Amino acid sequence: MSAPAKPRRFHSVNFILWMSFLIFAAFILLLTWVFQTTLLRVFMQQETERDLRDMGEEVLSFVHWNLPLREGMPAVEMYVENFGEENSAADIFFLNGAGEIMYPSAAREGEGEEGEAGEGYPDGEVFAAVSAQLRGGEAMIKTGDSSFAFAARIENGAVSEAGVSDLFVYVRYSTQMTQAVMGTMRVQLILISLIVVVLALAVSAWLSMVLTKPITRITKAARRMAAGDFSVNFKGEYSYAEMDALAETLDYAKEEIGRSDRLQKEVLANVTHDLKTPLTMIKAYASMIREISGDDPEKRARHTQVIIDESDRLTALVNDILDISKIRSGMSELNVKNFNLSEYVHTVLERFAYLTEAQGYTIARDIEDDLFTDADEEKIGQVVYNLVGNAVNYTGENKKISVALHRTGDGLLRFSVTDTGKGIPPDEVGTIWERYYRSDETHKRPVRGTGLGLSIVKVILDRHGFGYGVDSEVGKGSTFYVLFPEK
Repeated sequence: MSAPAKPRRFHSVNFILWMSFLIFAAFILLLTWVFQTTLLRVFMQQETERDLRDMGEEVLSFVHWNLPLREGMPAVEMYVENFGEENSAADIFFLNGAGEIMYPSAAREGEGEEGEAGEGYPDGEVFAAVSAQLRGGEAMIKTGDSSFAFAARIENGAVSEAGVSDLFVYVRYSTQMTQAVMGTMRVQLILISLIVVVLALAVSAWLSMVLTKPITRITKAARRMAAGDFSVNFKGEYSYAEMDALAETLDYAKEEIGRSDRLQKEVLANVTHDLKTPLTMIKAYASMIREISGDDPEKRARHTQVIIDESDRLTALVNDILDISKIRSGMSELNVKNFNLSEYVHTVLERFAYLTEAQGYTIARDIEDDLFTDADEEKIGQVVYNLVGNAVNYTGENKKISVALHRTGDGLLRFSVTDTGKGIPPDEVGTIWERYYRSDETHKRPVRGTGLGLSIVKVILDRHGFGYGVDSEVGKGSTFYVLFPEK
């Protein structure tokens, strides 16, 4: 027991485009948010630490040239003041071993007081934290949510009233401005996200409308064509090349399907007519035998012969239809082998000997000897017979036919059959292979065809992949030719 088929789910192009744009916009926004909240923050912190370390190294370089530090040194006071003016986000503090601020003097004078003068200065708690992390050398310290500090300890680098002590260099760097900028960027990113989402929805809706409009138009035209209306036109003014190419392809398919539909109707009409005529004749002559000529041997024989001839015609017509059906459906496999095409053409032409002996036809042969090819011998025999029979039926009053077989010089053998009939009008040259074609000759010919001979030739040669064609001029006759590969 086979598993139940899964239901097929279809989504419109509008929905797919809308979701695609929305997912793409969401992906871009997600990347932007990740960059804003994580990568940018990490990058800014690394930049801050690098800048702060550079500042600290510069300050240490200055300090080493002025050791030991005492209170009231003008050069140090000026350096600290200039540093603060040049770096608005950074401050320098020099502390002695007891945690007392030596520089800047303003901080020392305001130490312990409340108000703006002491705001942000390193107090005892900060000094304890710094001294705990410094065991000689340098350290980067995060002193709050919005500040970093570079700290260094220089042994015996400070001199005060209490004596000689270690010098602590403390460079504080505020990141409040950076955080304010990032906060502004975050607000802007929220607004941009909303705008992007709205634009993604609007653009996807507009683009889906532009893309689906020609698809809808072509779909409606295709449905009309499927219903049998071959007057539809798929071409139009499309905004992209793929739809234009699709329209051209569908127009070509429409023409081919329409031609095939006309061919089927014409074949059905002609075959029905050809079946009806012999059946009517058979019935009529059978009735005549029963009612009129049953006791007259001469009339009975003549009427019986008509029935036999019409039965043969029916058999030929049915066989031709079956041959076309088998070859086109692939039921009739090709039995390809190497054979002497020259000798085989002579053999097929012998079947028309009765025409030259009894009807006065002339079949001129210009056949080069010992030309070999690879093909299905039996089916190539049908091709040769049908082409020669077609020439016999439609040649001129001189009853002359020419059959030729020669090398072309490029590895091919050209077989041709030429008649001297009325020729084929230019507007019919391209269709004689495709349809139930029979010229409207008023005089009777000795080889009565079913009208399917050229169709059989076309199907057989297409299966072999051989080239073929016809050269014709109205009033001067036609030349049908086939190109065989020489082997």
